[in-house]
Amino acid sequence: MTRAVELDRLIAARDVLRNGIAESRDMAWAISEAGCRLEEMNQRLPALEGSLKNIARKCEMNKFHVDHAVGPAAAVLSIYNVVIQLQEWLVVADLRDSDVLIPYVYQVKRLEEALGFLTQNCKLAVLWLEDVVELVENNAVRAQYNHCFFSGHVRKSLGILRNLQAMEERSRLDGGLLHAAFTNLQKEFRHLLVQNTYPLKQQTNDTDSTAVSLLAYPVPVVEKLQLILERLTANNQLDRCVSIYTEVRAFNLQATVQALDFGYLETTSLSEFDSLQSVESCIEKWSDDLEFVVKHLLELEYRASNAVFNREVDGLDVANECFAKTVMKCGLLQRFIKFANTITRGKKEAVKLLKLLDIFESLNKLRMNFNRLFGGQTCVEIQSQMRDLIKKVINEACDIFWELPAHVESQRQSTPPADGGIPRLLSFVVDYSNELLSEYYRPILTQVLEIHWSWNCNHAPKEDLEKQRQQFLLNEELHYKKIMKALELNIQAWGRTYKDSTLSYIFLMNSHWYLCNNLKGTEIGDVMGDLWLRGHEECVEHYSSVFVRESWGRLAPLLTEEDEGLQVLLSGGGTAVLRDSMKRRIKAFTEAFDEMYRKQCHWVVPDTGLRWKICQLLVRAVVPVYSNFILSCISNLEAEAAEKDGNFSPTLAGKRCVNNSKESLENMLCSLFQPKLAKKHGASAKSRHLIGKIKNVVTNHFLSTSAAA
Repeated sequence: MTRAVELDRLIAARDVLRNGIAESRDMAWAISEAGCRLEEMNQRLPALEGSLKNIARKCEMNKFHVDHAVGPAAAVLSIYNVVIQLQEWLVVADLRDSDVLIPYVYQVKRLEEALGFLTQNCKLAVLWLEDVVELVENNAVRAQYNHCFFSGHVRKSLGILRNLQAMEERSRLDGGLLHAAFTNLQKEFRHLLVQNTYPLKQQTNDTDSTAVSLLAYPVPVVEKLQLILERLTANNQLDRCVSIYTEVRAFNLQATVQALDFGYLETTSLSEFDSLQSVESCIEKWSDDLEFVVKHLLELEYRASNAVFNREVDGLDVANECFAKTVMKCGLLQRFIKFANTITRGKKEAVKLLKLLDIFESLNKLRMNFNRLFGGQTCVEIQSQMRDLIKKVINEACDIFWELPAHVESQRQSTPPADGGIPRLLSFVVDYSNELLSEYYRPILTQVLEIHWSWNCNHAPKEDLEKQRQQFLLNEELHYKKIMKALELNIQAWGRTYKDSTLSYIFLMNSHWYLCNNLKGTEIGDVMGDLWLRGHEECVEHYSSVFVRESWGRLAPLLTEEDEGLQVLLSGGGTAVLRDSMKRRIKAFTEAFDEMYRKQCHWVVPDTGLRWKICQLLVRAVVPVYSNFILSCISNLEAEAAEKDGNFSPTLAGKRCVNNSKESLENMLCSLFQPKLAKKHGASAKSRHLIGKIKNVVTNHFLSTSAAA
């Protein structure tokens, strides 16, 4: 039993072993098969590993781009909400309310910043989403995802973001939100300027700073203007602001000009043949008006533009640009320049030189103002116009000055005064020369001549300039002597034109007396010197003595020369012969006196001192001889009457008659050469009455003596 059991066990173990071997064989085969498969897998594993790593990397990249796109997209949504809120506020804001402007400008600035942020975030989100789309479309495992669904949503998001990205650009176009806001700010900019700009009234006193400060923009207005200007400038709207400003200020400046009396600036017209005498008052007014315009109107515009545009923009001086454009647009300064240019085109005459010097002095006094107001690069056109004007004024003034001797000489063929008085040219040249040498005009003329001289000496060596300048100043003084020399030659030529030589002596006396007497102690007299003045005094003495000798001196021989009647009386002849001889002499004397008085009563000696001097010479030449002759005749007649009748004595009556005759004769001589304005009507009748009185006195005396005899 035991053996059977053991045998069974042995058989069972054998079966187990056989089964184990079979299973081992199957397992070995399976292991062998698995080894092959593992070997094959082992060979494929690196490639699979690389593919898995690639897929993992792409998935990671998708996650990275999606995560980075989400942030900007969320910011876009937040900023868009802010933009909508700002848009709603700006739409309902009313700038007519003065308290709204500052918040409005602030909100516009916020809107600009919000739209800028919106654009930047949209741009960033679009870039990330575009990368996501590209990765998804190029992904090798895209089949595992719903590619169309995902790609469609991403592309729709990209369209929305691109639309929001263009929102800022659209808002700046016509009809856009920012464009409307900027338009409102421009309107408010214009409104503030118009409401605070007033025409300036001309001041009678020189209160430059007061007049300007009263009309300057108030500080709150300037602050608002600058606030608007800053916002518009940041958005490339500066040109529009400048245009609005110049338009408003130019219109106001024109309104100011229309209220002033500047019409003569446009109506004055001269050619090279027209005299300046008709516009002398306009030139004086031009100087005053130009000073007012520069110191008040233009100063106000300059301060106003610098108050509003108080800083440079991109290196440009906007304030000076606005000022220059305002002045040019109004055209006010150009009118003053045009008027002065018109004066330079007038006829070349002496009075023109003075007016040109007045114009130069007016411009020179305002030179510092012009340099400050128009010294910038934006005022090149005005600077050029002013330089051209000054050049014309200086050239024309110098031409007239250096041609003055020729102008004086050209008057040599004119006719001197018929009454022997002072020729107008003589008094004009003397007064004109004194005017040029006066404290006012002399430094102006010297400056003008020096400027003109410097233009012609640009290429001279520096060491010779001072010598040339001293020679130039000497030539200027010598030029006045040339003028007076030409005037002296004119006087001599005019003196030779008189047919009556005695009248020419009167003329020459008057002229030389005028030169020596009226130039003494004057500027032109100092230039000519004492020796020159003494020479004219000697000429006066010479011509006065010649005049007396050649005219009234010829009356004395008519009374003093002996005739046959006197010889008869001396040889014992009768008194009748003596009376006839005396009558003839008195008749000849009175006729000569009458003729000479009638002729010379129309001549004039304007100077009181010279007239008194000449009259005294005439009295000394005529009255003593006449008085002695009458006394001698009366003495002879009284002696004869006494011999015939001792009781008759006409001495007292004779002396009384003789005294009256002497006084009347002296009065007549002293009444000669009176200026026409001083003569009374009926002077000729008076002279005839006085001469008749002399004749009557002498005749009556002789008749009474004869009757007594």
